Amino acid sequence: MKLLTPEIIRALPSLYTTEAVRLQDKIVICKFFTPWTNWTWFVFEGEKQADGDYLFFGMVHGFEKECGNFLLSELIAVRGPAGLRIERDLSVFKRPYQDLRRGYE
Repeated sequence: MKLLTPEIIRALPSLYTTEAVRLQDKIVICKFFTPWTNWTWFVFEGEKQADGDYLFFGMVHGFEKECGNFLLSELIAVRGPAGLRIERDLSVFKRPYQDLRRGYE
């Protein structure tokens, strides 16, 4: 599965452009997850870097819940049991974080 599509790229706000937006009001452009654990990445912003990689800012639900930056290349490099990879939730595109986080509390 392709984690980043042209549609997602066009929808990504540049880094730091949603800083003034309260967390519960932020819009999740896309959501990545590990099918073998409970780790989830909610993408709020992102930009292509000079090396061609994408740097995202979003909320990560893992051992803890925290906002931070993460790279597309890091997500692509992750391998789980039997070669499983991080996937993109096809049902999530430009949805409010407050609606999506309910299942993670």
